[in-house]
Amino acid sequence: MAAVSEYAFELALCAHLERSRNWVLSRQLGASVADPGSRVIDICGVVPGSRFDRRAAITSETIPPRAVESDVGPGRAVDPVDALDCPPAAARRVADRAVDVGFFEAERRGSRRHVRATTRYPDWFDRLIGIENKPDLGRPGDLQRQLRRDVSLGLFDAVILATESYVTGAHLNRIPESVGVWRFDDGDGSEHPRANGEAADRGAADTNRRLTVVRDPTPIDPEATGVERTAERPLRTDIAFASPEAKARKRRAIAERAYGRGWRPRADDYPACVSMRPTDDGRPHCRAFERTVDPASDCGEDCPAYDPGDPPAVDRERLRDERTPWVADPAGVARRQAGLDRFT
Repeated sequence: MAAVSEYAFELALCAHLERSRNWVLSRQLGASVADPGSRVIDICGVVPGSRFDRRAAITSETIPPRAVESDVGPGRAVDPVDALDCPPAAARRVADRAVDVGFFEAERRGSRRHVRATTRYPDWFDRLIGIENKPDLGRPGDLQRQLRRDVSLGLFDAVILATESYVTGAHLNRIPESVGVWRFDDGDGSEHPRANGEAADRGAADTNRRLTVVRDPTPIDPEATGVERTAERPLRTDIAFASPEAKARKRRAIAERAYGRGWRPRADDYPACVSMRPTDDGRPHCRAFERTVDPASDCGEDCPAYDPGDPPAVDRERLRDERTPWVADPAGVARRQAGLDRFT
């Protein structure tokens, strides 16, 4: 079975941050404006703002960014095709989803289906923290280019490099000065909360020991015009400018995606194998190999330790609700919960 140190490191860091910071955390989110999909940030930490509770009351899921940006308000109901800046079929799909999650409600006006917002969308987060994971600095890959891009685009209020390697001055000189550096001991393979009572009881002391701040990040201004590298070739670098307005829309979309998604694997990602013993914080831990595994690439009938069994019971929503500001089952804000299928 292939080593999955970067995956295990990423999940261990998320679990650590969940214990030590009051953030909403998610993994593997798109972080580009001009070239969507060309940059994925490993971990995003959303720092709640003063209106976080108003956002949490709406829905536990992601509110479609196009619905948030639309001309649909809590006043008069409007035709979504007219109110959303996208093709008619896409507008209807966005409206359907916004109704499903409780941000829109629907009614019929004559022969047309109309929607209104159940509440005004709040300005609910304070900062976005982008974290790039590189456990082994001896194999940096495109690290320098990625971090330069993150800093110049400025979608995040701070950018941090997390590593397990010993960090030297040479390492620090190769990355932008504004990027913070954390050294994190993921502890994978040495402790399992359900098997080792001592590990489960270490609490705050262990939380402080495992992460060392090598360098604090310098704040980045997300309201400034960003510069995004879209292509790099010998003697030529193509760039695109990202306006403050475009960046604000992207930041809101990142925060919404993070809120709805979280960092744990989906429930159906855990393999139905007797060796799968998830940790108390929900990481997919393999008893046979005594470490966190990536179910997508490591598990299955080709694994020499595979032994069919019942899938593990991992309540992602309960874990997240108990350990973070996220609310699993909010009361909602709709005056009436109605699906669009009632009006079709």
